[in-house]
Amino acid sequence: MRYFRLLATLLKVNIQMSLAYRADTVVNILLNLMWLGWELLGLSIIFNNTETLGGWGPGELIALLGVFRLVNTMMAALIWPNTEKFNQSVRDGSLDYTLLQPVNSMFLVTFSRITVWRIWDLVLAFILIAVGVAMTGATATAVSILNFVLLTVSGTIVIYSLWIVLIAFTFWFTKFDNNVTILQALLDAGRYPVTVYPVWLRIIVTYLIPIAVATTIPLQALRGELGLGSVVTFIGIGIASFLAASSVWKVGVKRYSGASS
Repeated sequence: MRYFRLLATLLKVNIQMSLAYRADTVVNILLNLMWLGWELLGLSIIFNNTETLGGWGPGELIALLGVFRLVNTMMAALIWPNTEKFNQSVRDGSLDYTLLQPVNSMFLVTFSRITVWRIWDLVLAFILIAVGVAMTGATATAVSILNFVLLTVSGTIVIYSLWIVLIAFTFWFTKFDNNVTILQALLDAGRYPVTVYPVWLRIIVTYLIPIAVATTIPLQALRGELGLGSVVTFIGIGIASFLAASSVWKVGVKRYSGASS
């Protein structure tokens, strides 16, 4: 409960910060709508020249775009804003203040900055998923919806864990400032179904660098294409990713020498 209260306090502070820049919030929402228009235009161009993409139709690709934006929004709201601050705090020693707090340092680094206006993106993401599924004519069951939710959470944890590992490299390589760029480039692979990639790349984005676990896999669960064994396996990947990232973080913190050195 202490972490929930702390998260509520951090959210309140960030809402107050966002309200101080209302015009900026409105501009960001409009820009996001523009990018959504470009993405839908791109899909329209693709399906004007073909009926399917990797075996997926227009409705399925729109739903996949919704899942991609859902995961990407969580990253943009929580992860990206905290990266630059973390990198700088390692270099100038101000991370000391975070490590001295009686709270898990990984939690504070993750949630200290929250881009509140991104809640609008979550609404758009759910609309895209609902519209896409409706276009396919498929009927989602209670089990498939539950599997979708569980695998979306698990996939987001996988991406989050990758981020933790990448920023933890800053403990070893102080000038490592391209960690967000690397992860964003990897995440872009999730815009399209994993079936469009060759087998060797499909294995990489599903198991070695499991980007597909955050996008294609949850939607396959919503479509009822995954059995119980597959669902459990991918949830296990999410748990394993988080545990591995936590271990890397703890080792990195031990290497941190602080502002006094």
